Amino acid sequence: MNRRMIKMNYAGATAKIFGSFDSNAEMIEKHFGVTLRNRESEAGDAIILEGEDEAAVEAASKCISYLHELSANTDILTEQSVQYAIDMISSGQSEALEKLGDECICLTTRGKPIKAKTVGQKRYVELIRKNTIVLGVGPAGTGKTFLAVAMAVRALREKQVNRIILTRPAIEAGEKLGFLPGDLQSKIDPYLRPLYDALYEMMGAEHYQKLVEKGTIEIAPLAYMRGRTLDDSFIILDEAQNATPEQMKMFLTRLGFNSKAVVTGDLSQTDLPRGQKSGLSTAVKILTGIDDIGIHYFSDCDVVRHRLVQKIIQAYERYDRELMRRDAEKQEKRNAKRKGEEK
Repeated sequence: MNRRMIKMNYAGATAKIFGSFDSNAEMIEKHFGVTLRNRESEAGDAIILEGEDEAAVEAASKCISYLHELSANTDILTEQSVQYAIDMISSGQSEALEKLGDECICLTTRGKPIKAKTVGQKRYVELIRKNTIVLGVGPAGTGKTFLAVAMAVRALREKQVNRIILTRPAIEAGEKLGFLPGDLQSKIDPYLRPLYDALYEMMGAEHYQKLVEKGTIEIAPLAYMRGRTLDDSFIILDEAQNATPEQMKMFLTRLGFNSKAVVTGDLSQTDLPRGQKSGLSTAVKILTGIDDIGIHYFSDCDVVRHRLVQKIIQAYERYDRELMRRDAEKQEKRNAKRKGEEK
């Protein structure tokens, strides 16, 4: 039997890797056909990895090494993170997985580094760094908005820009907003909460509030962008699938000198009235191939929320494909019937 030992020099790492009730260890053992044991030593916690297949032991050791590194930057190693590591290594992409932890985007208020957690997220971050405009399209839970905000905070801290502007389409100011108490800002705050949450984590509520008062950070509905030219700014348009083509064009043409714009959205969650085209969908088609504009598509593999989120997305995608197949079959039958009647 082949034997491989990995030593970790700080307490608690092994517990994170093994997971609650050894659930992570069981996933690794089941997939690679190996056994994992925990052993304490003078140098710290150690994991004994054993298996009859040398290649499987080597692959499992790479998975554990990655999880060991990831455990330093997170409180809990989720089942999704473990499964992602297993899938990447099994598909021969261990080198890409190892490079994920190369760069820290910025630090949270607790001093924890924010890094890309998937290869798709890393490509997205690289596109933001290299391009003036980036469109991030993909399902919920892929980190589109959070990473964009992290890149904006980094650019502000490094004095690459003078301010951060975050915007998203607000629900029309009728029944859906009118019943809420307070002024317009109070009414739109619930729809901007994800942006607040991301900034609070990276800056802290007090520091964030000071920057808002100075005008360094601005969060506003998309309608407020009309007629402005935004220089020296990092601008993020969130939930862009709910912008109309006219609103999208208006937003993109606000870009001024020394500015970046990131547009994020999920085309499967459009809340526009039936029959109304999404500005994000239109922009993706129109802007493809233009220099200095990057377009990144996230997949369900990039989901970093609860494992069920990934399964829910996959279920909805299967459902949508089945509906499209049925619609296509119905259309073919109608066409065939029409041709028969013409004859």
